[in-house]
Amino acid sequence: MIPLNQNLSTLKRSGIRLYTNLAKTVDDCVMLTLGEPDFDTPEEIKAAALTSIFQNRTHYAPNQGVEVLRQEIAAFESFRGFECTAEQVLVTVGATEALFTALLGILNPGEEVIIPTPAFPLYASIVTIAGGKPVLLDTKPDGFQLTQKALEKAITPKTKAIVLNSPNNPTGAVLEEDSLAAVKAAVLGKDIFVICDNVYQGLCAEKVPDLSLDADLKPQILLCQSFSKPWAMTGWRVGYLIGEAEVMQRLLLLHAAQVAAVPTFAQDACLAALMTSTRAMAQVYEKRRAYVCDRLKGMGLSFPEPKGAFYVFVDISRFGMSDEEFCTRLIREAAVATVPGSCFDCPGYLRISYCCSDADLQKGMDRLEDFLKKIK
Repeated sequence: MIPLNQNLSTLKRSGIRLYTNLAKTVDDCVMLTLGEPDFDTPEEIKAAALTSIFQNRTHYAPNQGVEVLRQEIAAFESFRGFECTAEQVLVTVGATEALFTALLGILNPGEEVIIPTPAFPLYASIVTIAGGKPVLLDTKPDGFQLTQKALEKAITPKTKAIVLNSPNNPTGAVLEEDSLAAVKAAVLGKDIFVICDNVYQGLCAEKVPDLSLDADLKPQILLCQSFSKPWAMTGWRVGYLIGEAEVMQRLLLLHAAQVAAVPTFAQDACLAALMTSTRAMAQVYEKRRAYVCDRLKGMGLSFPEPKGAFYVFVDISRFGMSDEEFCTRLIREAAVATVPGSCFDCPGYLRISYCCSDADLQKGMDRLEDFLKKIK
């Protein structure tokens, strides 16, 4: 084989997909793996897309995104406290491309990105593809929070960015004010970007601490967002990236070279999404979270308190087997699929996704409880 980009040599296939695929080989397996809402996209959003198509809005969109959508995104973010203009907004192919554009656009070979773990594995993969170095910062010793001491130890002259994901995938935990203050103290005024992956904030019942709202750090912030989770639009693949105007002018060139533009009718659907309440779906997730947490506590299992997203990160280290073995046996012997914590650089845990039907959650918890009795 002709040699490829050497940065691809260490990449691995998504562990989330591997365990999902294994589960598909087991009859009647309850899937608690993927972080995908079980809801369909709201009717008014789908109707907006159909109207757009029948109005022949099927030609190239502007590279940066349809202006009216960028204006509404800027208004949406400004309303919650992140002051910005439409010129700072870049409409992307999901948050994935927003992250890719941000990291590839800021990194030079050998520069480092601090990634607090447990973390979604995509971050480290993108940093590696960009020729950078992922610096994994274990938050478990500090209760899945960040401290100034840990951050100062991780920061070097090569540090170019830190990625913050709150609420977190896979824990569902929210970074507290003290954690955000530690980040600010560690990076303020330095040539270090703070990449805020806020894709799960729309699923929170209450407002959560958010470093992207800190005015002092504004020149260092790159905000990544997505329509996927709050509006059940995972397959539409639309998100956005916001930063300082001068930075975004350069990142726009990278985005244009990668994808040209997001389809116009998908952007029109997202414009309708911004006018559509997500509260009803969020309330269902709150109910499901309470149910799953109560069941897990009843089984004697521990986990960091999830306050957002739709995940619970369960400690299974006391069962005398690796998390990979535990999850594999859980699939094969109990027909329940979860994801090992090692997929998120935190072995000894498993991630349970509760964005599925109430019936599946009850069945999954019942089977998990029976499995625990068996292995004890």
